[in-house]
Amino acid sequence: MQAPRVDLPVDDATLVRAIGNAAPGVDSNAESELYRRLAPRVRLYGLRHLRDPQAAADLMQQVLLMTIEKLRTSKLREPDKLASFVLGMCRMVVLDLRRGAARRDKLLRTYGRFEDSIEPDEPKGLEGEKLSRCIGRLSERERSVLVLSFFADRSAEEVGRELGLTSENTRVIRHRALQRLRECMSGTRDAP
Repeated sequence: MQAPRVDLPVDDATLVRAIGNAAPGVDSNAESELYRRLAPRVRLYGLRHLRDPQAAADLMQQVLLMTIEKLRTSKLREPDKLASFVLGMCRMVVLDLRRGAARRDKLLRTYGRFEDSIEPDEPKGLEGEKLSRCIGRLSERERSVLVLSFFADRSAEEVGRELGLTSENTRVIRHRALQRLRECMSGTRDAP
């Protein structure tokens, strides 16, 4: 059910009511007008307090999305104080952003950068060949269960139906086959 069309321009309180009364539908005209009115204000607030055009654009999008969600559920008690509500939301989002940045900086100072502590592993070119060799050593039924489970992405019930097994038996076979593959890959067992 579409809400009655709001003849624009109207005051903020009328827009708030139009958006709230449109629920569960959406009054895109009223929401577009609300965005047109508030987006420049929120962006300026972001530029002033965050000093970054991209961060200001993100703030604008986040605050207006939160505002429209609140208005759709009629959570704004005083519709005539929409601008104050949006300003307060801007203030809270900026504080959260600053708090998060401060926490992140503190953690980086304490523990260092994650990227600096990681050394790249040596490439393991023979792993694929080793895996193929280990899979080749499994029984036909074990290979079929693994292929259908992981490559065909089928459940134990589907694999069991296709191979004429119960789902419980399929799970046991899969578990044992994976264990044998692990042992073969780690070198603790040559022939599964």
